[in-house]
Amino acid sequence: MSDSSSENLILVSREPDGIATVTINRPASLNSLSQLMITDLARAFKDLGRDGSVRVIILSGSGRAFCSGLDLTAAEQVFKGGMKDKEYVPVFQMEQCPKPIIGAINGVAVTAGFEIALACDILVAAKGTKFMDTHTRFGIVPSWGLSQKLPRIIGPNKAREVSLTAMPFTAEEAQKLGFVNYVVEGTELLKKAREIARVVAHNNHDIVIRYKSVINDGFKLDLHQALALEKFKKMQEFVAVRSSKKSSKL
Repeated sequence: MSDSSSENLILVSREPDGIATVTINRPASLNSLSQLMITDLARAFKDLGRDGSVRVIILSGSGRAFCSGLDLTAAEQVFKGGMKDKEYVPVFQMEQCPKPIIGAINGVAVTAGFEIALACDILVAAKGTKFMDTHTRFGIVPSWGLSQKLPRIIGPNKAREVSLTAMPFTAEEAQKLGFVNYVVEGTELLKKAREIARVVAHNNHDIVIRYKSVINDGFKLDLHQALALEKFKKMQEFVAVRSSKKSSKL
């Protein structure tokens, strides 16, 4: 089943095996995001997160790029603080989405596109793909988390280099730094993403959701607090299982 929005600029498809695909579909503009596309991209992840038939989500861009950032009108709104409602922020909805998100990244992921890639749980990139943070080039401050997420993943020194110089770094570098999981030929990009998605979809769905949550939530904490969180989640699971067994006996 397929549906579309923003005049087919954000495409959503759902497959019978539980894999959903979201495609940024504005190839003539290297998938730069308009304000309406930003809203619809956020809505897509919110809806898929609530859809019981969906077990894992693949995010990709059509054509030669994943996402080249915001277009001028959308950028002006974001930088003026005109999009303060998190309900319409894609990165926030991706972070709130309980389903694993696999990013299939090709061409370029620039600034907002970079931040959207950072919100994915697993990244597959085509060879030669470039990630670029241009905030300093245009005199703006990040608002979707790039300044805090990137140093936690690739280390503060490399993050400072990437962001302060506004120079691109490649998928190959990103893989060595632990940011990208796989680098493949461009023709194999979606095939590899679907391969991972099928494996995830085949696993215990409840545990997959809980595991994603405990990893992502724990990453924000120090180790002592994160270990306590893991034990708390485990206890929640134990109580839920016991309650389910008691209910089945009544």
